[in-house]
Amino acid sequence: MLKILKILNWKEWLLVLVCIGLIFTQVWLDLKLPDYMSAITTEIQSSGDINKIWQNGGWMLLCALASGLLAVAVTFISAMIGANLSKRLRLEIYKKVSTFSPTEMHKFHISSLITRSTNDITQIAMTISMGLQIIIKAPIMAVWAIIKIVSKNWQWSLATAIAVLVLITAIIIIICLTYPKFKIVQKQTDDLNRATSENLSGIRVIRAFNAENFQEQKFEKTNSALTKTNLFTSYAMSFFNPVMHIVMNGISIAIYIIGAYLIDAVASPVEKLALFSDMVVFFSYAMRVISAFLMLVIIFMILPRTIVSANRVVEVLQTEPKIKDGAGVIATEQGTIKFENVTFAYADAKEPVIKNISFEIKKGEMVAIIGATGSGKSTIIKLIPRLYDATSGNVLVDGQNVKDYKLSDLYDKLGYISQKAVLFSGTVESNVSMGQKHNKKPTNEQIVDAIKNSQSETFVQNMNGTYKAQIYQGGTNVSGGQKQRLNIARALAREPEILIFDDSFSALDYKTDRDLRNTLQTTLSGTTCIIVAQRIGTIKNCDKIIVVESGQIVGIGTHKELMKNCEVYEQIALSQLSKEELADGTK
Repeated sequence: MLKILKILNWKEWLLVLVCIGLIFTQVWLDLKLPDYMSAITTEIQSSGDINKIWQNGGWMLLCALASGLLAVAVTFISAMIGANLSKRLRLEIYKKVSTFSPTEMHKFHISSLITRSTNDITQIAMTISMGLQIIIKAPIMAVWAIIKIVSKNWQWSLATAIAVLVLITAIIIIICLTYPKFKIVQKQTDDLNRATSENLSGIRVIRAFNAENFQEQKFEKTNSALTKTNLFTSYAMSFFNPVMHIVMNGISIAIYIIGAYLIDAVASPVEKLALFSDMVVFFSYAMRVISAFLMLVIIFMILPRTIVSANRVVEVLQTEPKIKDGAGVIATEQGTIKFENVTFAYADAKEPVIKNISFEIKKGEMVAIIGATGSGKSTIIKLIPRLYDATSGNVLVDGQNVKDYKLSDLYDKLGYISQKAVLFSGTVESNVSMGQKHNKKPTNEQIVDAIKNSQSETFVQNMNGTYKAQIYQGGTNVSGGQKQRLNIARALAREPEILIFDDSFSALDYKTDRDLRNTLQTTLSGTTCIIVAQRIGTIKNCDKIIVVESGQIVGIGTHKELMKNCEVYEQIALSQLSKEELADGTK
């Protein structure tokens, strides 16, 4: 929790100090009330001067009003501090997550990061807001009230001490029971978010396979587990309330019983009056002590969960991404890629995914990578933009190791189109123009050319608003092929040196596929292209084809060369096209 508080700036710490000053004043005003009450009691039983009674009553009223106004001020300031802290925490988490590589994303999962950015931070902000009002006020109130009553009478002081000890014991027991459960609650909340996200994102598949009941049972299992854990913590916390009432009523009875014996034991009316006045004052102060602990109970009910939430947020903020900026280099070449004996294994994997990969791509070449599912094709090209770093060996772009580049400089050279086409809520134009190069967005002319070259012009022109046409979140209002083409347009708009297509032609029909490849070979002839594809028809005219099997290169060459020399490639080709089609190039 202390690590979270370090995020507060000096202005907010100044507001915290102001809050503490206001709380001290508020406590002083609250503790003046018993003094005026004692004066009124003494006045009634002695002279009965009505003017003095009204005067003391008036002071009590002013103290109560002033205390109320200060409480409003403290509430307003603490709420502002809590809101500002939550705003800054959300921003810090967003910036930190933006630096994460797929390795860190696999560690936390999207559902967990969403919970940490919303539920956990809200919990922290609420505790900060309440804490300034209660955690600070309660100890001040309790200590100040105890100092005022400790010298009154040892019997009353002993009764109050026993009541406080009972309260502290109850608080410790309940916190020990609930703290481990709150850790489980937050994890189960992540699981519930994950189940909900899966249901919503896969609703088409669920309905197509009549799997509603299966998914409902899966969700119900997760929901029931969270409910049971919440019920346990709620039941445990519910014991605070009866314990508090028993202690408050018990201390009230104890003070009056002790007071009755003490008053009965003295003979002098003056001493009886003094003891009665002390009893009234002591009772009022004792209630202040108990009420201070009652306020602390409210915090202790949410503090265990807040500590868990704070640890989860700090865990994200303190996670260092494995992919970091290099020292920065100056490229000695342009549009070239080279793999030097590269091996890569995923975290905790027993065996490498790819082993001893070596090849070279020159400027302007169109190179394809093909192989069976799971052979390591996509893994190879993910090493180029440093989505992962090679376990051993070197990956060179423009003559320099990718690990030596500043990430922004490396990304400026590349246009990456992933397997999964991703569109964001906005317009066609905003989706195509979102990729910056040298901190500059593409011009309108570049956007138009990119849409044309990606074979998107026809369907974009037919959309309502053309380039300003609305795109829903995830691109749910366009087809799979249209999403892929807009993703390709996004990469083309940056005019990169190197284009990387990670199986980005799979949703395109043969005609669009052919037209797009022709455009790449003519309009973008100076751009280096790497294509991961399953279709032989997509890659047969490439300058070079790299065949991968079981994480190793088993063949490099042109289509004709591989048909003669690479059995793996030949089998893939013959499984898709006839010998005549492979020979005459009709596809």
